[in-house]
Amino acid sequence: METERHTQHVISPGASIGHVHLKVANIERALWFYRDILGFEITQWYGEDAVFLSAGGYHHHIGLNTWMSKNASPAARNAAGLFHLAILYPSRRDLAQALRWLLDAGYPIDGASDHGVSEALYLRDPDDNGVELAADRPEYQWPRDAEGKLAMVTRPLDVDGLLAELDS
Repeated sequence: METERHTQHVISPGASIGHVHLKVANIERALWFYRDILGFEITQWYGEDAVFLSAGGYHHHIGLNTWMSKNASPAARNAAGLFHLAILYPSRRDLAQALRWLLDAGYPIDGASDHGVSEALYLRDPDDNGVELAADRPEYQWPRDAEGKLAMVTRPLDVDGLLAELDS
């Protein structure tokens, strides 16, 4: 299949990804995960079928709604759509705290990786949406090849070392 060539556009380096709005089957069940385990705070209910959550008082980082999905089954994992959403914590210690809360709740974790540029935990929310919890390393620590290009890796995360952040 021949691909069409397009002009290369470069987005502003100041751009960022905003909030994520998820279709969920049960708002209370989703709140148990995002509010009660991960610690997001409710900023506003939008009727009875949607709620907005935030970290640090922002208008919302996460929206949850049942407008088209109340009591629905999760989407098939092999269907097109969201692979995972990523929540970026400001520090390694904050990521360690999230891990502690997950462990204390007995919440299942699918994986934990060190990517060189970041450390990450992988899990599924109650609606089977993929969730990555991550903390970036400072850019000067990012792995690079001999030509100076980014060389991300996937290695096992030192979970004990991460949890030790809470003891310091």
